[in-house]
Amino acid sequence: MKILLFCCKGFEMMEFAPFIDVPGWAVNDYGYDISVETAGFTKVVTSAFGVPITVDRTLDEIDLNEYDALVVPGGFEEYGFYEQAYDDRLLGLIREFDSRGKFIASVCVGALPLGASGILKGRRATTYHLGDGRRQRQLAEFGAVVVPDESVVADKNVITSFCPETAPHVAFRLLGLMLGEDKAKIIIDAMGY
Repeated sequence: MKILLFCCKGFEMMEFAPFIDVPGWAVNDYGYDISVETAGFTKVVTSAFGVPITVDRTLDEIDLNEYDALVVPGGFEEYGFYEQAYDDRLLGLIREFDSRGKFIASVCVGALPLGASGILKGRRATTYHLGDGRRQRQLAEFGAVVVPDESVVADKNVITSFCPETAPHVAFRLLGLMLGEDKAKIIIDAMGY
């Protein structure tokens, strides 16, 4: 099983790291069959607060057939997150993953490109809940049925969440969908959650 972890400019590291760490524990300590590749629009993506990372693949190098899941961490507007998050090429990638029934997970405002792609119309979802609910209202404008009181919301193959604090929980939920709840529980316990 393979996860594509897609990083837009200005992504938040705290929302990125659990999708490296949780599968890493699963592979390293238990030999589970799961791997992660990172991707972005450019080979080097600068996160919020100016930390650059080198990704495994650029968007034009992605072969959808290689992946079972897509993860989109959220990010900061001030660092250019929405310049790439709403790019038609990323929205098309999201639609393709969904049309094939592949898993899609987002953290915080990573749900907004999912909404912009149209895949959340009529589906339960959430996004950043603080700041007077402004981002949740945006998600509703994309046609999502916003669940304002749940920190992690799953609807069919899509997982969305509130804020950075939820990132490990989304990673565990995705692991459970991909490998089964029993295996996910082993990792959850081993990591002290």
